[in-house]
Amino acid sequence: MSPSSSSSESKLPLKPIPGDYGSPFFGAIKDRLDYFYNQGRDEFFKTRIQKHNSTVIKTNMPPGPFIAKNPKVIAVLDAISFPILFDTSKVEKYNVLDGTFLPSLSFTGGHRVCAYLDPSETKHTALKSYFMSVLASKHSEFIPLFRSCLSQLFVSIEDGIASQKKANFNNLGQAMSFNYIFRLFCGKDPSETAIGSKGPAIADKWLALQLGPLFTLGLPKFLKYVDDLLLHTFPLPFFLVKSDYYKLYDVFYASSGPILDKAESFGVTREEACHNLVFLACFSTYGGLKVWFPALIKWVGLSGEKLHRQLADEIRTVVKEEGGVTIQALDKMVLAKSVVYEAFRIEPPVPFQYAKAKEDIVVQSHEAAYKIKKGEMIFGYQPFATKDPVVFDHAEDFVGHRFVGEGEKLLKYVYWSNGRETVDPTVEDKQCPGKDMVVLLSRLMLVEFFLRYDTFSVETAVLPIGSTVTFTSLVKATSI
Repeated sequence: MSPSSSSSESKLPLKPIPGDYGSPFFGAIKDRLDYFYNQGRDEFFKTRIQKHNSTVIKTNMPPGPFIAKNPKVIAVLDAISFPILFDTSKVEKYNVLDGTFLPSLSFTGGHRVCAYLDPSETKHTALKSYFMSVLASKHSEFIPLFRSCLSQLFVSIEDGIASQKKANFNNLGQAMSFNYIFRLFCGKDPSETAIGSKGPAIADKWLALQLGPLFTLGLPKFLKYVDDLLLHTFPLPFFLVKSDYYKLYDVFYASSGPILDKAESFGVTREEACHNLVFLACFSTYGGLKVWFPALIKWVGLSGEKLHRQLADEIRTVVKEEGGVTIQALDKMVLAKSVVYEAFRIEPPVPFQYAKAKEDIVVQSHEAAYKIKKGEMIFGYQPFATKDPVVFDHAEDFVGHRFVGEGEKLLKYVYWSNGRETVDPTVEDKQCPGKDMVVLLSRLMLVEFFLRYDTFSVETAVLPIGSTVTFTSLVKATSI
């Protein structure tokens, strides 16, 4: 079934989109308070689905007044309607990365970086082609460099458990991720530059000021109006991070010469290329991995010793047969691949997608078709799409073997990369250019982990963005 077929092709009844936006201004405020404080994100959507008996609804999305001029969206909340967001022949992606608002371009050196561009723009083709060329040129470094960084990470985790009986994975994993990304693009350790060990802290501050309107500080509920006033009422100013950002920019500019040299052949100046490189490295890649790796470790950790043993057996057997950790070896590890995909399904690192209708279009859910008018903003909440109970059995459960064998057919419903898992990124779409690299690193993390350990246990908690994961025990490998 096509997710965006015309009404003439559809056998489903065409229905008006249910829901409402409330009164001007105050309706958006009410929805914002419900979304962040009174109900919470999942309950916000769940109650509206139940109220309207529909997974395609009208609602307001934060931040609303005064940051976003128009908070009104059509929310698509199931696996069938969600992919309309990928169809760039029907929707545009002009300045919609962060949804209904655009952070100041000062955060990106005054440039609309590739993530803010629509594929119809010439600059998008140039920049995405450039990114894909850069990543292709680094392909041979992905595995050896990441293995080296993981080795240091595991030593730090072991030291933490030995000295304090536990080790926080988030802090250690973030430092490792930033170190890996910087070394990959710049060819040196960040400690050898002016930013030293402050790279993750600078990137975190820069990210927080751009994305703050989409989250909360996690304050007690009786302080919700203070939280709302601080984060969701006015844009957060760039000057708070200006000196840090340009320190980061200067370090990338000085250290990534060979990469920036390639830019001019794509019609991109070195300055614009460097601002885009900082965004690619620190927003898209580091920002994604700092959320994603804890999610991966959390779900594997909570799955228990049986899955750990199965992963260890598969990984060690294949590595022995293949004579090492290679791309060919990783491709043969069907359970490890499935576990990574299942983690992407159950907790995608980027839960939101936005697009604006280029024309009047008809979108289908499982039970009905709905007309979206030209110019209306479409919003997708990915965790509801990838935990659609009509598509996935036991959709709320982490099932490590889900994508093994016949289960591979369900990969087309895994959407974490702003596209289907079965599709590769091109310059004509908005799918993550580093999709394959992230999947590779995720598998590699499991491989290196279970070559070193038999099993482990974790404690987890929810953060405003993602989860926090703390190792409470590690059992070293008894056989390899």
